[in-house]
Amino acid sequence: MKTFNYLRATDVDVALQRIAVEPGARFLGGGTNLVDLMREGIEAPETLIDITRLPLDGIEELPDGGLRIGALVRNSDLAAHPVVRGRYPFLSQAILLGATGQIRNMATVGGNLLQRTRCLYFYDEASACNKREPGAGCAAREGFNRGNAVLGTSDACVATHPSDMAVALAAIDAVVEVRSSRGTRHIPLTEFHLLPGTTPHLESQLESDELITAVELPPLPVAAHSYYRKVRDRASYAFALVSVAAALDFGADGRIADVRLALGGVATKPWRARTAEQLLLGAAASEDSFATAAAAELAAAVPLPGNAFKIDLACRTVVAVLRRLTTERSGS
Repeated sequence: MKTFNYLRATDVDVALQRIAVEPGARFLGGGTNLVDLMREGIEAPETLIDITRLPLDGIEELPDGGLRIGALVRNSDLAAHPVVRGRYPFLSQAILLGATGQIRNMATVGGNLLQRTRCLYFYDEASACNKREPGAGCAAREGFNRGNAVLGTSDACVATHPSDMAVALAAIDAVVEVRSSRGTRHIPLTEFHLLPGTTPHLESQLESDELITAVELPPLPVAAHSYYRKVRDRASYAFALVSVAAALDFGADGRIADVRLALGGVATKPWRARTAEQLLLGAAASEDSFATAAAAELAAAVPLPGNAFKIDLACRTVVAVLRRLTTERSGS
């Protein structure tokens, strides 16, 4: 590991002042991804600004019924929070299906949103990777690409976004609050992460001098009836091949009155399945309507030889999750 400077911030304003004047500085929260990247030589910040003692670790109910989650809330604490478990169960489920208990105890909400891809070639310095070294090429396109993306890809990058939490947050319409010495911005989670295009090294809208301070969840009654399913190569401690976060509600006529759907493991960012949602609204809760909506969402997929199976797997997982929610709602 290369040498670096270490600073400990005493409050948010101090942290923002230091990041603005320290060249090559990065904020350090739980460190579960950043420290790994430093050990591998993928990232080499000149300065680490420790923010773990900042007052950003609270979970607060908002007057409108939403929830404000501090950026330094530990993943385990968020998953166990009674309001999250009651009002947004698929968020709790998504967190508990990610990583190990030890990592969840360290990892933070803000850090989870900023974790980088687990593409094999991103971690291999001997391989071409535009995300690691702009202009180098993308070895995954012609290499081992079983775990790579089929949605939101470009010629420059096919890396998947690894977060489970962010998939559920995308379905919830969460909003990310970020601060800098210039002021505060609020960015919808669905817009926070960037598609790779020709600049895959630019992964989010966060500027180098900005700090994620909170994530806000809107009041969303449909989210109380939700479920997160993760399909992976082994039962635990593995990244998703496909994941689905879904929430479903019905009108008096039995048709779908509200639906939220997001996909993980198949895209270069947490993927809000808006095409499928539009087709499902007002439709009958049937296997046919679920399958039609899923197929329409995956119609834009661009598979590689090693990951074409993800298209069918994603469609079948969407149907299975929606079927489960329908069955639970009907009580049958």
